[in-house]
Order: sequence, then C-alpha cells, then structure tokens
Amino acid sequence: MKLLFVCASLDLTQPFSATPAWWQLLKALYEIGVDVIATPYQGPAIESLWWRAEPNPAKWQGDTFKFLRDTARKVLGDRPPAHVQNTNEPPRRQERQEKDAGETSVDRAVRQIAQTLIAPLWWKHLDRILTEQPDIDAVIFLTIPLNHVVGVAGEIQRKHGKPVLYYDGDVPASLPNMQGFASGFRIYQGAHPAEYTAFISNSKGGEEALTALGARAVHTIYYGADPDVFSPVDVPAQDLDVMFYGHGREYRQQWIEAMITTPSNALPEARFAVRGTKLGDLGRAQTLPYLSFSKLREYACRSKINLCITRLAHASVYGSSSSRPFELSSMGCCIVANPYAGIEEWFEPGRELVVVHSADEAIDRYRWLLAHDTERLAMGRAARERVLKEHTFRHRARQLVDIVRRYA
Repeated sequence: MKLLFVCASLDLTQPFSATPAWWQLLKALYEIGVDVIATPYQGPAIESLWWRAEPNPAKWQGDTFKFLRDTARKVLGDRPPAHVQNTNEPPRRQERQEKDAGETSVDRAVRQIAQTLIAPLWWKHLDRILTEQPDIDAVIFLTIPLNHVVGVAGEIQRKHGKPVLYYDGDVPASLPNMQGFASGFRIYQGAHPAEYTAFISNSKGGEEALTALGARAVHTIYYGADPDVFSPVDVPAQDLDVMFYGHGREYRQQWIEAMITTPSNALPEARFAVRGTKLGDLGRAQTLPYLSFSKLREYACRSKINLCITRLAHASVYGSSSSRPFELSSMGCCIVANPYAGIEEWFEPGRELVVVHSADEAIDRYRWLLAHDTERLAMGRAARERVLKEHTFRHRARQLVDIVRRYA
C-alpha cells in the first residue's frame, strides 16, 4: 500500500503538539510495509528514514500567513471569548451560538484568504503528485485546517478517483462546540466535511459530533506509543517522588491544583517536580529545565510517580485519547491520573494506573505508593505490558491500513 499524507507539520521544533505522535505513526506504517509520502502544510519538508518528503507548495505564504495571523491576534486582541480561555468548563450551547462557535473576525479573514490563495496551490501540488504516482492508494489529510482547503478533497476524488480521508487528532478540542485552544485555528467553521471519503479521529465519543458536522463515515483510532522510543531508561536512582510534564493550565486548572499545588504543600517530605510552562501556582514543586527529549524521558524514569493531568475537553468526552497515558505507560511509569472518561478502554484503573478524584485522595494515594515500592513498580510494568500487547503505533498503523482498504 502507498499512502500520501498532508501533515500539519513535520517540524518537531514547532508548537504542534501532535507532531511527535505523527512521526511515530508514519514510522510504524513504514515498519509494517506501507510506502509513505509526507508533505507538510506548515514549515519545511523533512525527510526521514521512514518516509519520503514532498515539498510544502505554499511555505512562504504559510509562514507569512501565520505571522500575520498571530500578530493580528496579539495587536487586536481578537481571541476566543474569555470563557473558553480561562475556565475548566466547556462553553454552553447558548454562548456557542452567540459567538458563532468561537470564530473571530481574524479567523474568518484567515480562512477566506487561505481558500482564495493557498487552496489552489495545494490542489496543483497534490494533482501533480497523484499524476506522477498513480499507484498511490489514498490521500490522508492529517490534522490540517480543513476549512483552508475547501474543495481540494473533492477535486482529488473527481479527477483521480482516490479516497481522501481526514484524520483529526484533536477531537474534541478541535470541534466547534469546544472552540479549540486559544492559540489554535478553528478548523471546522466554513469547512465541508462531506467532501471527504471518511473521517478518522482520536475520540470514540467524538464520532457523533463529526457525523453531525456532515462526515459521511467516521472511524476511531486511539493514540499509542512507539515502545522503542518511549522505553524505560536506566537511571542511577529515582530521586523525584512526583513529576508532571505538560504546558498550560487551559482546561485543567482544577486538577493542577488538586494533584500538584495542594499535595506538594501537604507533603513537605516528598519532592515534587514539573517540566512545563504557564502552569501557574505549583506550590512547592520545583521546575526542571528542558534540555532534550531524551532528558524528558530521563525525568519520567527518575520519578517514582508520574502524573497524567488531561485537559477537561478530552477528559470529559468518552474515549478521547491523548498521547501522555500511552507514552508514560510505555516507559513503565507508575501513573496517577485525574478522572478521564473512557480511560478503562486502554488501561485498568487500580492495576495499570491510579485515578484520583480529589486533592485528599491524591495525597492519600501518593503516600501509599511512595511507601510501597514493590506494588508501585509492578503497576508500571503492567502498564508497559499493556502497551506492548495493544497500544503500540504498529497496532494503530494496522488499524489505519484496514480502514483505508475499505475505500481504496
């Protein structure tokens, strides 16, 4: 099978949080025998051992576009409503309608310019690739702003007869009723989901919403981990007691306070640490420096307990997978998580991780785990075994191939 991916980005230095996951997925597809071609929507084309890169046909336009959009938002303050940026609660139905699902005047201008200037470049680019390589079985748009390229998927199917799938790895946060993250694109406003052969997302609970938006068929593929990349690393000692890695309080302020701020003040004998930015008051937790990905893996393995604090947008919609539970489990970490609807789809609470429901419960669980080394280490081993059995990116790659075969 030969697949052409239009990726949001291939550049790991850019602030696209799903890019490491897409690297792992494309690598896994190569490992199971798929011929992979990747072309980035934002930033440079980056070759690897696992895929062949095609250039970004609108790189300078995209770079200029992003700069002007970010500048306009900063200068004009034209951002989503405050209730989206600063609360732990999803927006109410009435507020969504009143605010046109969070799309601002800058967002509207961005997509209108993109549809006029950038979409034609992408159609010409993909038309060339498909004409030169008619053995491509399908085209997959990987979490790019689909309202920027309206009509391109339909033209591919009309001229080349290839299925075109859209893979949204940010459901439910990307959906209009959640309004996305304050820093990101709103990708569904003005889009035509029905022009795609099928949709794939990371969220079981998001299937109904995607169907309501017009998707003709919807499939779910959860995130996973590459166990060769996210593997346990030998460390001299586990000198950290509780560690969290993540960026921003948006949608998870309540659980940062309940799982870090309050417990770190209540347990002065325990060493709490974080690696991240814009997390607010963290009590006694120390901030670790960012040095490299390999250092982050070392931090996780140095910590006796690793926290998985999932944003409410994902945690409140059933089966909305994110990368962190799989990454930490793949490294054999002992995980304590906030309530996460559908987490039992992937791991068994009480055996492969711990879920807490309050600050008091977090404090109690931390005390118990730190005092019971054998049980804590066994939990980490069980979590890694579960990943190896069910949740590697090779598992996900095979799922993706099976879905494509239905339409190719």
